[in-house]
Amino acid sequence: MRSIVRSVAALGRVAFCLPFCAGALALLPAPALACSVGNDYRVPTNLELAGDADLILLGKVTGGSLGMSEGPENTDITVEPIRAIKGDLPGEAITLRGLSLSEPRFLALSNPYELVDAHPLSYIGGCIRYMFPLGTRALFFLKRGEDGDWQATGRPFSRWAEDVPDEDAPWVRLSTLYAQAAALPDAERTAMLERARDEWAAMADDPVAQLLAANVTRQLAGQNEPWNLLMQRELGLLGYPDEQEEAPASVDAALEKMRGTED
Repeated sequence: MRSIVRSVAALGRVAFCLPFCAGALALLPAPALACSVGNDYRVPTNLELAGDADLILLGKVTGGSLGMSEGPENTDITVEPIRAIKGDLPGEAITLRGLSLSEPRFLALSNPYELVDAHPLSYIGGCIRYMFPLGTRALFFLKRGEDGDWQATGRPFSRWAEDVPDEDAPWVRLSTLYAQAAALPDAERTAMLERARDEWAAMADDPVAQLLAANVTRQLAGQNEPWNLLMQRELGLLGYPDEQEEAPASVDAALEKMRGTED
């Protein structure tokens, strides 16, 4: 059990995931665990995610398909718009295809104070979150597909869709800042982020403000590390050598280790 917990930590680095992911992995069919990325892939920063989105939408999941048994081409969820952080607020409910409502065994909400890593289900399926509890409020980062429909803007392991408890949640506040900053020229963007960081950092007795300041500092530092480099280093927790060529550096390797199915 200790090795499973350490494996999940290496995979997602999400404390919220620890009591949930180990059990969820055992319930997933093997094909659902086939997710890996190229050696040069970097998870987008929150600032990059906001800049890439055409629409950042706070919405409520009001319906959809239950589970993914019919395949992603036959599943969807319905989202009732509440507020647009970026872009124009849709005048009616939107349909997001390839997603589904959560089955009870996969019911998990985002930790409202986790502002770095993605929802835990992002690490056990097809690289992004695709299951949502009925009735949840979430902040969706969306773009227009070739067919004109809204679709996920998030690349693998990004925070493209996180549950939020209310409109003033830490993730909503950060996303609002990043959407505004991403639209500015470089120098103005940096100045805006530094002001916000300094204001929050000055609130020494407010732990949420300290989390916000720390997240802004991450954005100012630039791109994230390549995912597989990060994975290779953290897979040292599983007993793999850190710098040998044969050390697994993919999501597949960690998942196999977690399930005990490696050769």
